Amino acid sequence: MRITMAAAGLAGLLTLTACGSGADTAASGPASLRMTIWTGNAEHLSLLNGIADEYRKTHKDVAAIKFDTLPIENYTTTLTTQIAGGNAPDMAWVLENSAPDFVGSGALAPLTNLVKPEELAPSTTKLWQRDGKLYAYPFSNSPFGVFVNRDLLKEAGQKAPKAGWTWEQAVAMAAAVNKKTGKAGLVVRDFDYKGWDNLATVWGGWGAEAWSEDGKTCGFAKPEMVEAMTFLHKSIFQDKALPAPGTTADFFAGEAGMTVTQISRASLLKDATFEWDLIPLPTGPKGAYSVIGQAGIGVIKKSPNAAKAADFLSFLTNPENSAKLGQYFPPPRTQLLTAESLGKSNPLLKPEQLQQVVIDGIANGRVKPSHSGQAELAQTVRAGLDPLWQPNADVAATLTGVCSAIQPMLAK
Repeated sequence: MRITMAAAGLAGLLTLTACGSGADTAASGPASLRMTIWTGNAEHLSLLNGIADEYRKTHKDVAAIKFDTLPIENYTTTLTTQIAGGNAPDMAWVLENSAPDFVGSGALAPLTNLVKPEELAPSTTKLWQRDGKLYAYPFSNSPFGVFVNRDLLKEAGQKAPKAGWTWEQAVAMAAAVNKKTGKAGLVVRDFDYKGWDNLATVWGGWGAEAWSEDGKTCGFAKPEMVEAMTFLHKSIFQDKALPAPGTTADFFAGEAGMTVTQISRASLLKDATFEWDLIPLPTGPKGAYSVIGQAGIGVIKKSPNAAKAADFLSFLTNPENSAKLGQYFPPPRTQLLTAESLGKSNPLLKPEQLQQVVIDGIANGRVKPSHSGQAELAQTVRAGLDPLWQPNADVAATLTGVCSAIQPMLAK
């Protein structure tokens, strides 16, 4: 049902946006703006609402700005259904995996005068551009790193890892933690044998890709992916380095030795009772790499308040407010991508951590997998990978099956 709804929502979105733009007709009187977001975090909302209140002090033509939280599990489905059903928000937080659909469909108004392209790191804008125009501001650019519980590693007789470590070393450390402490070794947060795109943080070390750069050819059956997934399978079922299916462990509650996640999670360590560190992803056979989780904010083209929404978006993402938001959402602005600047809003992180994981990660990283028709693709890949999460799985055969299932979708 979720696949059908998502596909129908995007089809409706394409039809609506092809019929013209509501941006040309400004709404009369003070506007009430609505922006859909996925987060319900109280600190995130407080920061966003504070910026909105500041904006409204000098913009009497905007009566209210509401941040509408939609559940992350069906965020894009709900958003596209709203747009197709005539209940579109004025602005939307767009996740990286649906960027190709939103940018390619014409659902978003071009942000021609929002920002000068040279002010943004080039690696952050690729997903959000078409024909030289920016259609969403790359609001959040959060590289993945590894948080380490130094106390658990010490208890397991392991030395704390440093930048330049390898996946072999990471798995050996994680296996030791599990064997000697009974706690989980390494957790790829938000994977849980469902969110397969988070495994890009692992397979990137082998140079593997879900699909080719042009999006037309499946990459799951290629040798690099088979090697990476074979390594991962062994790490789970033989080495016991990662929690097995059906087992959960929260690093931030002290239940795991390491976790792969983004720096925005650092706030969960404010009252940590253990010594911790943050280091870059381990290197793989193809060397060092970085993976970025990204989100953009766009103005919905059909909104009658599109001009006012774009003006607020310009304020929300100006250098001063981007610096504030950098605590949770690393900005794309090159002037703010310094350890000194990021350190002001990330007091829990050291300059070295910010440089190695965040700044270098944004400069050199690849964004998590995204493709047009991502909703259906994601469900198909997830179903295709399900047989892999068994102790005696045939890794190569399973990955070949994934490609057989999704290649027709990629070739469209």
